[in-house]
Amino acid sequence: MRALLLSLFLMLSIFSYGQVNLSYQKPDQSILNLAEAPLAPRISMDRQGENIIFLYRSNYKSIDELSETELRLGGLRINQVTNIGSRTTYYTDFKIRNGREGDPQNIAGMPENGRFAYLSWSPNQQYAAFTNTTSKGVELWYIDVKTGQAKKLTNDNLNANMGRPYTWSKDSKYLLVQTLPASKKQLIDPKEAVPAGPTISVSEAGVKAQNRTYQDLLANPNDEYNFEQLALSDIQKVDLNGIASNWKSTDIYQNLNFSPDGKYVMITTINKPFSYLVPYTRFPSTTTIYDANGTLIKKVLEVPLIEDLPQGFMAERTGMRGLNWRNDHPATLVWTEALDGGDPAQDVPFRDEVFQQKAPFTAKKQSILKTKDRFAGIRWGNENTAIAFDRWWNSRNTRTYLFDPSNASKAPKVLSDRNYQDVYSDPGSFVSTLNDFDESVLDLNDGKVYLIGDGYSAEGKFPFIDEMNLKSQKTVRLYHSKETDRVENITSALNAKAGEFIVQLESKNEYPNYYIRNIKKRIALQPLTQFENPFKSLQDVHKEVISYKRDDGLPLTGILYLPTDYKKGEKYPMIMWAYPREYKDKNSAAQSTSNSNEFTYPSYGSPVYWVTRGYVVLDAAAFPIVGEGDDQPNDSFIKQLVGNAKAAIDAVDAMGYIDSDRVAVGGHSYGAFMTANLLSHSNLFAAGIARSGAYNRTLTPFGFQSEERNYWEAPEVYNTMSPFQNAHTMKTPLLLIHGEADNNSGTYPMQSERYFNALKGLGAPVRLVMLPKESHGYAAKESIMHMLWEQDQWLETYVKNKKKDAPIQTKETLKK
Repeated sequence: MRALLLSLFLMLSIFSYGQVNLSYQKPDQSILNLAEAPLAPRISMDRQGENIIFLYRSNYKSIDELSETELRLGGLRINQVTNIGSRTTYYTDFKIRNGREGDPQNIAGMPENGRFAYLSWSPNQQYAAFTNTTSKGVELWYIDVKTGQAKKLTNDNLNANMGRPYTWSKDSKYLLVQTLPASKKQLIDPKEAVPAGPTISVSEAGVKAQNRTYQDLLANPNDEYNFEQLALSDIQKVDLNGIASNWKSTDIYQNLNFSPDGKYVMITTINKPFSYLVPYTRFPSTTTIYDANGTLIKKVLEVPLIEDLPQGFMAERTGMRGLNWRNDHPATLVWTEALDGGDPAQDVPFRDEVFQQKAPFTAKKQSILKTKDRFAGIRWGNENTAIAFDRWWNSRNTRTYLFDPSNASKAPKVLSDRNYQDVYSDPGSFVSTLNDFDESVLDLNDGKVYLIGDGYSAEGKFPFIDEMNLKSQKTVRLYHSKETDRVENITSALNAKAGEFIVQLESKNEYPNYYIRNIKKRIALQPLTQFENPFKSLQDVHKEVISYKRDDGLPLTGILYLPTDYKKGEKYPMIMWAYPREYKDKNSAAQSTSNSNEFTYPSYGSPVYWVTRGYVVLDAAAFPIVGEGDDQPNDSFIKQLVGNAKAAIDAVDAMGYIDSDRVAVGGHSYGAFMTANLLSHSNLFAAGIARSGAYNRTLTPFGFQSEERNYWEAPEVYNTMSPFQNAHTMKTPLLLIHGEADNNSGTYPMQSERYFNALKGLGAPVRLVMLPKESHGYAAKESIMHMLWEQDQWLETYVKNKKKDAPIQTKETLKK
């Protein structure tokens, strides 16, 4: 009997502290009702705002879908059976509406049980192409917008492994389509392959390759072989009758881009040698110009393997980069070259120089602009007018230049020189229109341009439309939103000169819908959509943006929700959800973009569900990490992190809503990292939830998040910020959740596994949940429902019903 009792005791001990085998669970019904609410469709609108395609989708994938065959190669995730990205988001149905009023109509001829992706309007806006994934492969279809009829163009032989597998011609009469080559060889099964030898990587003396910890990289010769076979394509020319002809032979095509006049095609192909250190986007490549018939015109660029770059986020390779077409010219190439050797540490008067070269691409390159910081793009206007941008991460600075592309000797004018994190001073984005080549260019009106701004201020969000005189650089405000009970977003201009703009309006209980606003005629808003609120149980929830201050005086904000059954005078448990962000000045860090009138949308990762379970929720709590001057934000990361958390709890506690001894903190990714650090360095919380985080910064030694110093330059920062290195100080119940197939740079699943092992070895109350097949963001309904259940059980046990010296959670207590 003693032996039997001892055996049972040992078995129970192992059972309690070992693995807990559970099938997928579902959360409380109040949470489930919100999580399963049907989604409103997305919309894709033509440029005139006259025709809309409605895109319907399921809320979630299924675990069966995530369990389909998958190869992870060169930074890609590929379903090698269907030859499309294995994580592609599919739509289940399309509907169409011709005109600005009425209900969407079914599209005739659509395939049954379709899985649709890569919808793209033709340049003339009369058609929209899309792919359909069958059990064997990917087909190309198109919709005739006027007739509402769908037609199949190809068999299921497209190669969508590298992304969208087709490109519209400029005249909208045909498409260039990437198809599987007849020469494609059988893949090597990684599980059955017999190695021919070891895998060897080499580093040359003095050549530094300080790369981020990328996921899904090639790892051996078999991976190289499989990547090549899956990436190879032929290019076929397919007209709207489905008649196909060979256009280019087999190669690894990364990008196809017609010139504005449609006479040339710029094609980028990927070359060997492949790399085991970086994804395919940094493999060697060749860019070549062909005419529209596929005849070679000129090879314009060869880029070597990019494994070694100078240190820093603003580092670039040398030589031509960003090669593209100039939108306001028939066929002119534009590119950038670094003047500092691509090295941010070099002190030079100009960082980048922009060049152009007109067809037939034989003349000497022509310099058109030099930028003080790293070039960040151009908005073309006409022969004499363009607007360019530069950017410098270290100072968070951006400039806007007005320049004459025809006269490089004429100094550009700086229209703005500002901190891009200073949202209150954002002058807005320039409005574009379509030119005769059907390309996006500046909407110029007698030397004036238009800008659309978000209009953030200390008083809230009030979007605006300005008109700027480019000669005097003075602006006139044409429209300033006065919405106080709703939030307005100005999404685009239909006809800026006529005053027609597309806007989106929403409130805390009014689903976001699209309208046409005419700022000149001042007529009533014309609704384009009328989506209903699917989350009725949240529409009466109290929601407000609260303001408070950190102990150093820095203003902070958060979005506060009260429980659905809130009773004045009662004290409730609270969940705080946040994500730290780095700043170089306190002014920007103190600014808020939160708005209590934004629609309350409980996405899968949101904490808002728990207002239905009797919790106060503080969402989007501001967690700025500031480093001014020579100080870097992370030099005082822990102090500021704890200061942010304490200020938030004290503020809500002072309002009389919460029991400050029953507060949980949670976050995803860098928010999970934040959570683990808060539990390690403070006693503010009853429990924590950390999803898909990184906890040992020595495993990301060449930078992480906004930290560009490497481990050997700042070991104290790395070690102090690593929860793993401080696991002995973590005594608060912590729920760790991680996708087994996380592909995000730095957040390997091993991060959670090793942190759990450390915490368990030190006797901390911790639970690790690994979600099969899930990536950095979770997709399967089974996974998400189980995640919500895990979080709910954890909060009920360790927060709402908190007891002093609560025991480590076991299978028995969890079931109870």
